[in-house]
Amino acid sequence: MTLSLDHKDEALRVRLAALDTVLVAYSGGTDSAFLAWAAHRVLGPQMLAMLADSPSLPRRELKSAVSFVEEMQIPLKIVATEEMARPEYVRNDAARCFHCKDELFRVMERERSALGFRTIAYGMNADDRGDFRPGQRAAQLHNVVAPLSEVGLTKDEIRLLARRAGLHLWDKSASACLSSRIEYGRPVTREALSAVEAGEMALRELGFRQFRVRHHGNLVRIEIASEESDLAFTPEMARRLVPIFKKLGFEYVTLDCEGYRSGSMNAVLRIDSIGRAI
Repeated sequence: MTLSLDHKDEALRVRLAALDTVLVAYSGGTDSAFLAWAAHRVLGPQMLAMLADSPSLPRRELKSAVSFVEEMQIPLKIVATEEMARPEYVRNDAARCFHCKDELFRVMERERSALGFRTIAYGMNADDRGDFRPGQRAAQLHNVVAPLSEVGLTKDEIRLLARRAGLHLWDKSASACLSSRIEYGRPVTREALSAVEAGEMALRELGFRQFRVRHHGNLVRIEIASEESDLAFTPEMARRLVPIFKKLGFEYVTLDCEGYRSGSMNAVLRIDSIGRAI
């Protein structure tokens, strides 16, 4: 039997209440923000949102994430994670996300024990179950629960509930970490992360809303949403983009004709490498 949205919302309340005390892995995206808000609504001071700060988190996203919890009066603790110190993460193979989440949950487990919380939760939704997300394996290893997924809430349903609750980020665009913009097999470095972040900031200032800067060494591949292609694919825009990205260290500046699509870097992964990653 398929549950209605109201029934799923009520099931989420019941599940969160059963957790008693919980640390919520919070990134500032719609899913984790809604989970943090819902947990605070149910548990009050018996929950704490935990935001991981590292070089792969854009400063703009950090500021936005902090602003939301302050507005909602949700308790927050910012912790530093050290995934850049892990050679397995830096080498940037198909298991990169596993090592990132493994580091996050390691730090959260330390905090959970020190602060006296019972459980760690994160914002996986029901749609994520069939996707390639090595971080889910890390969550399983650390016994992290996924209340949104457990009650069957999809991404669209979470957005609808967030909108119903008056959360302004209900329609926020997905924003994966900066490391996801670097092609697999190319080491993750602070310099590469900084170039990607600066490039995406420049695109935003040029008026684009949905995009990704993909780092391929001396070549940058810029993905722009199809509905914004009229602005992107013009001689004038080319003249503006080239100096911006060459100043960031790229020799070749390209616009991807397929446009923006989430997870496009995964298209080059071999099936066997995906299997090893999880």
